[in-house]
Parts: sequence; C-alpha cells; structure tokens
Amino acid sequence: MDSKRSLSPEARSIINSQISRRALIAGAGGLGAAGLLTACGGGGGGGSENAVRWGNWPLYLDFDEESKTYPTLVKFSEQTGIEAKYFEDYNDNDEFFGKVQAQLKLGEDIGYDVVTPTDWMAARWIRLGYAQKFDSANIPNKVNILDSLASPSYDPMRESTLTWQGIMGGFGWNVEKNPKGIRTLDDLFAPQNKGKIVVLSEMRDTIGVILLGQGVDITKVTEDQFMNAVDFMAKKISDGWIRGVKGNEYAEDLTSGDATAVIGWSGDMFILASENEGKFDFAIPESGGTISGDNFIIPSTTTAAGKANGEKMINYYYDPAVAAEVAAYVNYVCPVKGAQAEMEKIAPELATSEYIFPTEKTASRLNVFRSLTPDEESKWAEAFQQAQGN
Repeated sequence: MDSKRSLSPEARSIINSQISRRALIAGAGGLGAAGLLTACGGGGGGGSENAVRWGNWPLYLDFDEESKTYPTLVKFSEQTGIEAKYFEDYNDNDEFFGKVQAQLKLGEDIGYDVVTPTDWMAARWIRLGYAQKFDSANIPNKVNILDSLASPSYDPMRESTLTWQGIMGGFGWNVEKNPKGIRTLDDLFAPQNKGKIVVLSEMRDTIGVILLGQGVDITKVTEDQFMNAVDFMAKKISDGWIRGVKGNEYAEDLTSGDATAVIGWSGDMFILASENEGKFDFAIPESGGTISGDNFIIPSTTTAAGKANGEKMINYYYDPAVAAEVAAYVNYVCPVKGAQAEMEKIAPELATSEYIFPTEKTASRLNVFRSLTPDEESKWAEAFQQAQGN
C-alpha cells in the first residue's frame, strides 16, 4: 500500500515541499557547522559574552540532515558573530521547569539564555519573576507579531514574551492502521488502536481535545466538566486503550510502531510523515482542536550579554523571510506577519497551508483552554497526574 496515497492533500503537499526544501538547503552550500553547538542533555554551563544558549522542543527548528546543522541558526551566527548553542531539552513544560526551578529561585545560571515555554507556563515564569523584560529597541521586528497574538492576558504588552510557534492539538495516526483517518474520539478509540494510543502529557491539549469531543466549551470549562474528562481518560488507561501519557517522546512511539494513534501536535505529525514516507497524518477533530503558543523568554538568571544576544536572536527569527524558512520545515502556525508572502517564494504550496497560515474558518475550529487560577492549576494538574497513575 502506498501510504502517501491515503494522506490528506495538505499532508502530501507539506511532505513534497519538505523534500524539495531540504534538497534546496542541502544544495545551498557554505552553511557548514559555523561553530554551531548542539546538545541533547541539559544546557551548557556558564554562558560566554559572545554566545546565546537556547533551550527548545524537539522537531522544532529547520534541520539539515546532511550537515547535521540548523541552517537558520548557522546563518544567524554568520551574520552576527554570536555562537548559537541549541538544546532540544524540552519534553514537557512541568518537567523542564522542575529541572531549572531551584537555580531560578537562587538566582543561579540555569544553562540557557532563552527558553521556550507554552503560554500557561510562560504565565508562571512571569508571575514568579523568572522572566526578564525585553529591551524593545533590540527587537524592532517585534512589530511583526500577528495581531491575534499581540496581547495575551499573561503579557498584554509583550514585554517579556514573543510567540515562537503556534501549536494545534488534535489527532495524529498511522495511515496504514487507520486508512480512513481519525476525526472523532470514537475513531481514536477504534479496535485497531487498542493498547497503541498515546496522549500528550500537556494537560490542556489532551483533556482539551477530550472535553471538546464531549461537547464542552474549553474557554469556559468548569471543574466538574474537567474532572469528568479526566475520569474518561483514567478509564481508557485502566481498560488498556491508552498505553502512555507522554511529552514529545510520543513521536518515538509512532515511529517504532508501539503507537498507532495519538492526541498530538500538528507540526510533529507532518515532520514524522515527511521522514517516514507519508506513514502518518494529522487532523483537527470534528469537534474542534486546541491552539496555544510556545514563547521566547529570557530567564531572570541570564547575564546582560546573554540577554542582548538573546534579543538579537529573537529579532532575527521575527524577520518574515527567516520565519518562513522555519515554518517550511516545522509546519506549525507561523506567528510572524509577512511570512506568508515570503513562503510564496520558497514553497508556494505551503503558503496556503491551513496548518501554517490558518484562515478564519480554520481558526474558528481551534480553542484556547481558559486560564486557570493558581489553585485550579494545582488541583487540576494533580487530578491529571493521578489519572496517569502518578
């Protein structure tokens, strides 16, 4: 069976574009390593005056397989002389925060000059005083943020955060095991997927998708409704349907065949599809999906030099041409005005992608999980953990 044939037309165009785009990057020449350091196990020790250390999520930056480098970061280093050290150290928001919280509290270097938490966790960093305010003069491209993202409740003036990428949460699947696709909770919990379903450890995405499938408005969800959805998940775990509740490593379960269906993130699924000959696909559920953002933050412990370098890097990624290059690879919602026009030049079929540049019609199917009070966050997160058996 040709797995590409059963993909949605959108997924096919994304895969074909990524293949041609990577060939273009590989053939561009002169990218080299440019002193780019990469790591996968914790930010580097004390920063230097001429470096920036960025902690981010896996599958979340343009990557060239041949040179094993991140082309846009290489170009940033070449343009600025700033050594960019990139760490794929995020697997889960709580897990990452737990790793650095003690040092933040003590005012000690955490090994990163820039971090990338999701909206609700960014709100916590700000609330606890762990996020520095930007020097806006160093980020003139800040004006390019989409109007819809310009004034979130946790940072209404965007003084301490800027969106890195927008994240759609929905259904992902192995197209050979689910040839008709997955659009509803019933499709997800179909017999062929029993024991091979993974859901995200990001509470707002997993419980959000379940709540939407139950007809609940997640912008106004009550505690009773939330707990009912948690009970639903707990039963699916105890009955052997869900094999795991995971962070970004759910991608490994799909590629190994241990999972055939997930509540997952759009960009991850399209990268997996492009790297596995169209074996995977993604859809926003019929009942609606979730939308959130990951954000650039400069930690309170970052030095003045690290902060200035971090601001230069953030400004660089808010250049529409650079944002388009990243979006052509990661396929998440691009937060930068002007990037769609730039995408026309490098991957025109992606300039109309609803997953990268959603129209109002698609945006209307995406829902933001409502803000929680600190008490709710604690109580609801505890219930979510207990449902997993933690």
